[in-house]
Amino acid sequence: MEKIASFTIDHTKLLRGIYVSRKDYVGDNVITTFDIRIKQPNKQPVLNTAELHTFEHLIATYLRNDPKWAPKTIYTGPMGCRTGMYVLFAGDYESKDIVPVITKAFEFVLNFEGEIPGATAKDCGYYIDHDLNMAKYEAKAYLEEVLYNIKEENLVYPE
Repeated sequence: MEKIASFTIDHTKLLRGIYVSRKDYVGDNVITTFDIRIKQPNKQPVLNTAELHTFEHLIATYLRNDPKWAPKTIYTGPMGCRTGMYVLFAGDYESKDIVPVITKAFEFVLNFEGEIPGATAKDCGYYIDHDLNMAKYEAKAYLEEVLYNIKEENLVYPE
């Protein structure tokens, strides 16, 4: 069997950042999947499910309410390895194209106050597994250490 694209990336060289994971076509329409790498694989502790779940709810809420990106947002969800998230947008994009909106989404998490959207038994399959304080902590680190000073090495998968 052929390896899927995400398993062909050398995770021993992968840095935190924003990467184009793949581009798929539905008819003539392109869907770009982005790898939002919050933790450095195999070097930093992974995200706990609670803060990752909170990222999922808050970033999805932010993107689906952003005037420019809402109509283009297809999916936001965690990676199984818990080092980041996938975000899928309708359109043919490169990593640099989404740095501003991803930065704003993480700032939204950092500054969020109140009840996490969709974190009720009625709205979510495991609503008690959230940690807003840790999500804020991780968002601040990702913003300060990666997004605010993002470099080419954080935007293009390593060879």
